[in-house]
Amino acid sequence: MARKTVVPFDDSPQANAALRYALEEFPDAEITVLHVIRLPEGYWTIFVDSEEDFPGHERAEEHAYKLLESAEEISSSYDHPIDTTFKRGDPAREIVEFAVTNDFDQIVMGSHGRQGASRLLFGSVAEQVVRRAPMTVVVVHDADES
Repeated sequence: MARKTVVPFDDSPQANAALRYALEEFPDAEITVLHVIRLPEGYWTIFVDSEEDFPGHERAEEHAYKLLESAEEISSSYDHPIDTTFKRGDPAREIVEFAVTNDFDQIVMGSHGRQGASRLLFGSVAEQVVRRAPMTVVVVHDADES
């Protein structure tokens, strides 16, 4: 049986490396590429009724579609079909929830490898996913970025 694999994707070198890794290492896997649109946070969010009311949501969705198109281009070079989708919210939370809800066997994702103060300020989505996900998480570092 083919493994179900979700690859979070933001078109960074790390995400590109993770997608390429998944396509190379799991050629028989069902691969879904997921982009998460990070929603703004803060007290002013109580003034909107839905996610569509956030300023710039249309541009964020257009950007998501472009990112997912670039993932499809990468997969076509491997002659491997993929599914694509996007969610809105906190990236780590949405990635894990999507993987659990859709019965994925594994998550293959890139890591920016932040250290020190930037890691404390921004956190690590990959680290949060590793801690929260009940399935295997493969973290790929882009060799060109190390």
